[in-house]
Amino acid sequence: VSSFGISGTNAHVILEQAPTPAGHTDAPPTEPAPGVLPWVLSAASPAALAETADRMRSVAGEPGALAWSLWRTRATLAHRAVILGTDRAEFDTALEALADGLPAANLVVGSVGGDRGGVVFVFPGQGSQWEGMG
Repeated sequence: VSSFGISGTNAHVILEQAPTPAGHTDAPPTEPAPGVLPWVLSAASPAALAETADRMRSVAGEPGALAWSLWRTRATLAHRAVILGTDRAEFDTALEALADGLPAANLVVGSVGGDRGGVVFVFPGQGSQWEGMG
């Protein structure tokens, strides 16, 4: 694909899928993962995050496969928590704390969003961005 910009800028892009690395798979791990794993949870509200944590306590599965599924298959919403653990007991303890609104050593809770403010700086380049800019 070639394109000529309004100011004479020329861009050329080759559209092609990158080769898949040898041994790459987009499937959950089949063997236990060594070391510390992150379980990433998110929800639309703090109450929904606590409910998600409560439901996760009843989900069966190997911690590595669950970590993969939580990371790859869940939406990223505004209220978030990350639990770090090496075995199911550590995850269950932190899930219980999150569901009850209590702190835990291996639990980080936060949220994103809110008032982002206005534009601070825009580099105009050579094109027209919007009326009134500059």
